[in-house]
Amino acid sequence: MGKQSKYVSRQPDENGMIHWSDEDNAVWRDLVDRQLKHIPGKACDEYMHGLELLDLPRDRVPQLHEINAVLQETTGWQVAQVPALIPFDEFFRLLANKEFPVATFIRTREEFDYLQEPDIFHEIFGHCPLLTNPAFAHFTHQYGKLGLNATPKERVYLARLYWFTVEFGLLKTADGLRIYGGGILSSPGETDYSLYSDKPERLPLKPLDALRTPYRIDIMQPLYYTIESTDELFEIADLDIMALVHEAMELGLFEPKFPPKEKLAANQ
Repeated sequence: MGKQSKYVSRQPDENGMIHWSDEDNAVWRDLVDRQLKHIPGKACDEYMHGLELLDLPRDRVPQLHEINAVLQETTGWQVAQVPALIPFDEFFRLLANKEFPVATFIRTREEFDYLQEPDIFHEIFGHCPLLTNPAFAHFTHQYGKLGLNATPKERVYLARLYWFTVEFGLLKTADGLRIYGGGILSSPGETDYSLYSDKPERLPLKPLDALRTPYRIDIMQPLYYTIESTDELFEIADLDIMALVHEAMELGLFEPKFPPKEKLAANQ
């Protein structure tokens, strides 16, 4: 992927067990404790139900086989141990096979609040609860199959749809906005910002619009797309998404709602 990680994933032993350090387990405990206090009334019901099903350990990093037992029983998914960063080909291949990639490292205290690359807390706590949901699991599977057969340019457009749904999606409910995107649910700051700040726009999700919307990974999002129900993900997954990708490529991108990195840096 052209980018190097300073983190190194821990390798499982011959029995498939990963040996985490006491500090790793302490970081997991503190991340989980903080976010569990933060998400009630903010995360969608489907996520909270998945979290209950997973029954994640509070005092240690979970072993992958513990996650797999629940995912296999609910939607037929598994998690797969991967290095800190993997090529896009491998990422899409795994999703197409109903395997969700999990990099087996956890952030340091120095990056406790924000980490650009996905660690095991982000992947397990942020995404795996919703992989117990049939609509979310179907959407992710279809996305993997599309990406596996897409060209590099098509993948760049597909990535935007993933970003505004799986990572940063919001759900409209009778009780108000709720979060289903794992990128939000693993970040206390963005959890509150996405729901309560008056700075970002929140627009109904139109897949073609999402495919045309630029984003940056290192800032709070200036725009979130909302869906009315997780069942909407079933409907989106069964659209001719590649036809929409080609339409988006012809129409071009929307104007970014954020300054370019260099301009942002110059103003700080």
